[in-house]
Amino acid sequence: MRLRISHTTSYAYDGPVPYALQQVRLRPKETAAQKVLDWRLTVTGGKTECRFEDSHRNAVDLVSFDPGTTRLTLHAEGEVEVEDTSGVIGAHGGFAPLWLFERITPLTRPGPGVRRLVQSVAGPGVLDRLHALMAAIPVAVAYEPGRSAVGWTAEDALTAGHGVCQDMAHVFIAAARLMGVPARYVSGYLMMTDRVEQDATHAWAEAHVPGLGWVGFDIANGMCPDAGYVRVATGLDYAEAAPVSGMRVGAGTEHLTVALAVAQVQVQQ
Repeated sequence: MRLRISHTTSYAYDGPVPYALQQVRLRPKETAAQKVLDWRLTVTGGKTECRFEDSHRNAVDLVSFDPGTTRLTLHAEGEVEVEDTSGVIGAHGGFAPLWLFERITPLTRPGPGVRRLVQSVAGPGVLDRLHALMAAIPVAVAYEPGRSAVGWTAEDALTAGHGVCQDMAHVFIAAARLMGVPARYVSGYLMMTDRVEQDATHAWAEAHVPGLGWVGFDIANGMCPDAGYVRVATGLDYAEAAPVSGMRVGAGTEHLTVALAVAQVQVQQ
């Protein structure tokens, strides 16, 4: 399936920003099942200082603000061709060793809620237990946009009983690691069946299953990713795979607006 993506992120500030740097992870990954046909990142109000590949093989653009700017806009667009592999990514690769993905992070630290969740799922094999885990999380964490915070941990979401796709992914990762299964966070794009315009990027998780390698689990939608999913960045949790992260110097309020469109491209035979 060929997908056309247009993603604009704008930051507006009450006063001039003297200095800021952002790591921008908006370039889709190249894999055996995902081919980037065309991709461009346009920066207004700043400039790209350099581009590099991090330890998770994410393509990162380091963007600086123009001195004194009050607005920065990042516009990413292009076309990606994705093959449906029923969520199977395959063998582990890259700079980070597989054991690293069993590491506990502040956002995925297991507590009583995660431990109860793990005890509630069962299955004859690792894959069966992971599917059972995917089905159990939406029961414990209802999908409710606008009622959680970016810094919520897996335990915060379980305690509140609601969250968004980011929170559900963190709960899955925390539980999988507690089960002894390497797991990682994925940020990317999802083609919706009912609309083109969207409010935000999507997030899901991947676990490393013996005999299959990395397998994706979209907990919010209760399915393994298909050809409608575009993988952009991966990491131990949201902090390492966030579309944009960084720092700035100076006071003032930041106002964020996002415009995102994901649509299938009809290819003429």
